[in-house]
Amino acid sequence: MRTGLGKTRNGLTAALDVGSSKVCCFIAATEDTGRPRVLGIGQQASRGVRNGNVVDMEGCEGAIRNAVHAAEQMAGDTIDQVVVNLSGGHPASNSIGIEVSIAGHEVGESDLRRALQHGRQVNGASDMNGQSRRLIHSIPVGYSIDDSRGIRDPRGMYGERLGVRMHLVTAGASAVRNLTTCIGRCHLSVAGFVVSPYAAGLATLVEDEMDLGVTLVDMGGGTTTIALFFGGNVIYTDLIPVGGIHVTNDIARGLSTPVAHAERLKTLYGHAMAAADDEREMIDVPRVGEDQQENDSQQVPRSILFGIIQPRLEETFELVRSRLETSGLGQVVGRRVVLTGGASQLPGLRDLAALVLDKQVRIGRPNRALGLAEATSGPAFATCAGLLTCAVESNLAASRQPIPGTKHPSSFMGRLGDWVREHF
Repeated sequence: MRTGLGKTRNGLTAALDVGSSKVCCFIAATEDTGRPRVLGIGQQASRGVRNGNVVDMEGCEGAIRNAVHAAEQMAGDTIDQVVVNLSGGHPASNSIGIEVSIAGHEVGESDLRRALQHGRQVNGASDMNGQSRRLIHSIPVGYSIDDSRGIRDPRGMYGERLGVRMHLVTAGASAVRNLTTCIGRCHLSVAGFVVSPYAAGLATLVEDEMDLGVTLVDMGGGTTTIALFFGGNVIYTDLIPVGGIHVTNDIARGLSTPVAHAERLKTLYGHAMAAADDEREMIDVPRVGEDQQENDSQQVPRSILFGIIQPRLEETFELVRSRLETSGLGQVVGRRVVLTGGASQLPGLRDLAALVLDKQVRIGRPNRALGLAEATSGPAFATCAGLLTCAVESNLAASRQPIPGTKHPSSFMGRLGDWVREHF
């Protein structure tokens, strides 16, 4: 029996970030202030996931089991459902406008439900290139009553027609089902899906950024996802199938070194911008297939490593810039960019992003979840922390009392009146 979005029977909230490079699970309790306090953390190297999609059911299931078990051990409790991120299935954004008649009466909860439900039905079963799609988010980003626009909460107002502008996010149904099945094999149910950049934005952005406009770029292992925020809401999301793993693979190919050593070289010596002494500094590069016991490695200038890393990162940001131009919303959200995700931690990346995107850039870290240790408070854990924030805020919204003046009739005639207004 579900007790809320991601809230288990024991009152805890659980989040599961299934990425291409790692699987992470956070278990949290909700403070009196409404913020989540993390009690348990589990992390495992990801297996069976490529570019956000499940490609090996057994490998993905094993990684999820281990991450969840570690979080449960640390929290001293068990969970039965999780809120999960989604970066696979080619998530697509769409904005639609819906209008319903309110016949001059006061706007109430039933009118909002009717308008939102109509919006979900319009796009809930849409196809793209013959592929079945599943509705992930239906987010109201603005209301109107007759000719009055820019209304944030129409309840209690009067008019003839209620309009709502909705941001719909859909994803491939098969990708969603495969991930749901993997989680179900771990004896967990999915309380809800949240697209990765939306969750990362909830964890790292401040309210002024969300209101005034900002571009959130979540750089993961297999994908780079984008979310545009304006007016306090997410208004557009997109995905680029390029991430930190692609940089590592480029290094492995370019220097003929094993992938594990390529990742180590990227972490220890990698930089997104060239430095004056790169040509003079030499680094040891083990060769593929050579006997490591004999310490048979080559020495190459650090500038060669930089020459491999920079083109891939430039390409990634050029793709981000192209998607912003295609969306038509680049000017709306302004010149503010927040980078987050594990791949955003490479030194010099902020400067390169500012150069390519021609925007003001900062690195985003989780700032709303409490109890995170230093090792888990960096950009790599923004999505998982944001899933907790999303779940907690949803639970709080569901438990709020109606605003003053909102009527919820308990009599038969009152309920009949609501039914008539909803259906006619």
